Amino acid sequence: MIEKKGLLPYVILGAFLGIVFTKGEVISWFRIQEMFRFQSFHMYGIIGSAVAVAALATWVIKRHELRTLGGEEIETKVKPSAGLNYRYWIGGSLFGLGWGLLGACPGPIYALIGNGITVMFVALFAALAGAWAYGYFAPRLPHH
Repeated sequence: MIEKKGLLPYVILGAFLGIVFTKGEVISWFRIQEMFRFQSFHMYGIIGSAVAVAALATWVIKRHELRTLGGEEIETKVKPSAGLNYRYWIGGSLFGLGWGLLGACPGPIYALIGNGITVMFVALFAALAGAWAYGYFAPRLPHH
């Protein structure tokens, strides 16, 4: 179990990420709407940059066989897929639909709440309920 004092770096990092999201207009409903209407490159550039950084970080982790601060091996799980996997298409479509309708991805929900957009408490509750439901039903799903 994680000790409470060990959470402080994550709270600080989360607050920093919230500031970056706010200043970068990642939390802007208008920016998200522009993205889904293909009217602006702004969000695609941010998402593309995040994918590039994640790919580079994964490569460095694998190449140098890096370990966690606790000394544990870092595992990357990549399953080769035979053909189209409908689960990812359905899940991605539902996520994108929710993102487009709500105007917020789960990442910036806390930043939106922190910026006074209190209606995002509904989104936070829905995200937590969805995560709980997945955790509850996961053992019964075919991928487990």
